Amino acid sequence: MPVHRSGTARRGPLTAAGILLSSLTLVLGFTGTSGAADTPPRGTATLGMGVAAHDGVGGLPRDLRTVQTEGVDTSSHNGNVAWSTLANSGVKWAYVKATEGTYYNNPNFPQQYNGSYDVGMIRGAYHFATPDTTSGAAQADYFADHGGGWSRDGRTLPGALDIEWNPYGAACYGKSASGMVSWIRDFVNEYRARTGRDAVIYTATSWWSQCTGNSGAFGATNPLWIARYNTDPGALPAGWDYYTMWQYTSSGPTVGDHSRFNGAYDRLQALANG
Repeated sequence: MPVHRSGTARRGPLTAAGILLSSLTLVLGFTGTSGAADTPPRGTATLGMGVAAHDGVGGLPRDLRTVQTEGVDTSSHNGNVAWSTLANSGVKWAYVKATEGTYYNNPNFPQQYNGSYDVGMIRGAYHFATPDTTSGAAQADYFADHGGGWSRDGRTLPGALDIEWNPYGAACYGKSASGMVSWIRDFVNEYRARTGRDAVIYTATSWWSQCTGNSGAFGATNPLWIARYNTDPGALPAGWDYYTMWQYTSSGPTVGDHSRFNGAYDRLQALANG
């Protein structure tokens, strides 16, 4: 914007036009285009990225490590993770983002997936679902082909489906509740056909209620990883009487996203073993 000095000449037509254009640009920048500017690039979604914004953040749970087992989840935004630091702090398991849709692979996946294993953790991979881009089966295949497989080595957890708010558009990806349930069923059925394991489902109760109509279709087969940043996991989605894992914070030490497995270490091993 021009600096106004005492004694300067009266503005001519071109200067006035420039000021008007600048004003219009500011108005458009703060109104019509702000939504597009706030949309992150495809591939940058992470486990739980919508939880704090939609459900808020409360206090931390009390320390229950005698009956629960600490874990973390990572993605490319964590870069090369200090796995030995996490292991020394008591973290026993990890989930690493492998894929998103059928268009993205985590470039840090080898360091994160193998690094957690190398320090003695039980590890698994997760897939960020984008039900508006391709079918559930197509995404399950892409996940299984790009790091989301499973092996009976006692150290590999079944793959996890991260199904939550759409960071790129409408919360429910433009699907009806029945359409979303069909998409999830398509994914978990194909994942089981490919790996022999039922996928873990990561979600938040409020999203599940909004976008699946609080379906109870998966509670008998798919372990629940519930997302809630508060002192307790709160009400669970329909169909699940208990949670298997609980992501309770996005601001923990070393890696922000920390979770607890709902049981002692031997039960975590049992989940890995299938």
